[in-house]
Amino acid sequence: MILSHSDLNAPPALAANTLRIIALGGLGEIGRNMTCFEINGKILIIDCGVLFPEESQPGVDLILPDFSYLEDRWQDVVGLVLTHGHEDHIGAVPYLLRNRVDIPIYGTKLTLAFLNAKLQEHRISPKLNEVREGDEISIDEFDLEFVAVNHSIPDAVAVAVKTKAGVVLHTGDFKMDQLPLDGRITDLNTFARLGDAGVDLFMVDSTNAEVPGFVSSESDIIPVLDRVFARAPGRIVVASFASHVHRIQQVIDAAVLHNRQIAFIGRSMVRNMNLAKDLGYLNIPNGVLISNDSIEEIPDKRVVLISTGSQGEPMAALSRMASRDHKIAITQNDTVVLASSLIPGNENSVNRVINGLMRLGAQVVHKGNALVHVSGHAASGELLYAYNIVKPKNVLPVHGEPRHLRANANLAIKSGVKPENVVIAEDGVVVDLANGKARIVGAVPCGYVYVDGASVGDISEVSLKDRRILGEEGFISCVVAVDSQTKKVVVGPEIHARGFAEDDSIFDPVIILVRNGLEAALREGMTDQLQLQQLTRRILGKWVNEAHRRRPMIVPVVIEA
Repeated sequence: MILSHSDLNAPPALAANTLRIIALGGLGEIGRNMTCFEINGKILIIDCGVLFPEESQPGVDLILPDFSYLEDRWQDVVGLVLTHGHEDHIGAVPYLLRNRVDIPIYGTKLTLAFLNAKLQEHRISPKLNEVREGDEISIDEFDLEFVAVNHSIPDAVAVAVKTKAGVVLHTGDFKMDQLPLDGRITDLNTFARLGDAGVDLFMVDSTNAEVPGFVSSESDIIPVLDRVFARAPGRIVVASFASHVHRIQQVIDAAVLHNRQIAFIGRSMVRNMNLAKDLGYLNIPNGVLISNDSIEEIPDKRVVLISTGSQGEPMAALSRMASRDHKIAITQNDTVVLASSLIPGNENSVNRVINGLMRLGAQVVHKGNALVHVSGHAASGELLYAYNIVKPKNVLPVHGEPRHLRANANLAIKSGVKPENVVIAEDGVVVDLANGKARIVGAVPCGYVYVDGASVGDISEVSLKDRRILGEEGFISCVVAVDSQTKKVVVGPEIHARGFAEDDSIFDPVIILVRNGLEAALREGMTDQLQLQQLTRRILGKWVNEAHRRRPMIVPVVIEA
């Protein structure tokens, strides 16, 4: 049970009736969940989501799973199964379908509705197949059973994958809320039935494995929202995920109770909530929903704005309000509620938004000072409960950072699973299931794929490093013209900077150093422009580092006069 797999080689050829499992995302991070199941030449994919960039990845819009493992295998893919409609499970589907548009897709009604709206934006029309909890279907080598699970979005399911190599139960994202808003609890009866029949591999959500006990019920939030609404003197702005239907229903119910009307702010929020309303997952009484154009016509104390931007996304509505770049101007009478948990890596962005809102005088309510959000993922007590019900032969923790995977593995062992049957893997690690035993057999290349505007996969780690240097240390250009015949510098050096100093005269001391260094090199017979540029970079870089303790990007240009 180790986390480091850097020494693994390519896996051997897959034996007949052996199930191969490869996560192309979601193991080692929270996001971009995607797992491939292969047996007898056929591949089934469960989930295909995105990861949102951190501040250390400037300019990146999304991070996708690495599809390179499937590059020559697209015709072997028999289906894509989606466990629920969150972006970290469906967001990368449009990019996957660029490789083969006719892959059959399976999901529940709300999941497919959210996905289809996204696919329409990409002008893709694949085959969508609706399933419900309790359904059993066969897709080539795979027999699937869908099991209801409770999560922070309606219509989530776990998936039992039955093959000639054994049975895998994949929880997707789940928890065991006993008082869910929609009355749809995790189907522990089916978990138990599958466990009694024999689960050879249990793939279990790890996000809250470090959290003791049980996650609070969604119903616990209701009295907290009631108090916030009762005390708010003016408008209330609630920021939430655009897919968190349950939380938004609670906000709508509180608005109705306190005689307020609601408006949706943000393109994805408007799209998803209208879909959820049309499909019957969201109840909005007549006269409660207003258009954005009507907001100014209603007294502030009668308005609730439900907005995107709970994770501090720079272009989301709430971030733009905090930076006064939105038509909705935040005032000191406004109350802002961040009704979501922090995705790891977003802490600085969210804190920046909170500070911006409070600077404008708003009262900000968030998970740190009030119970306005509960997690959608099972805590350790719930996970132990699941292990004891399912009684799996092998366990593969999924959906989490290394610390979450390790904590989940330890829970499995505490519940009685043999340590040698608990497998901790990373993205790209190959796990084979055969004869009731799961074991790591190798690894395949699996990196981050960055989306930058219309560019997909063209941004490398080197490019990101350059962007970080530009953002943190600045940029210096140095242009010099030399005459290799006279061995002299005839023009320059001309040095200019951006993000380093306001006045380029700061470089006066180093100009003579660059000139002397180049002329000395010319006298010694160095005439190659690339070598002269490298020399210029070294001289300028050494001076900047010693004089200013900075390491900016330096672009030298040496031309022959």
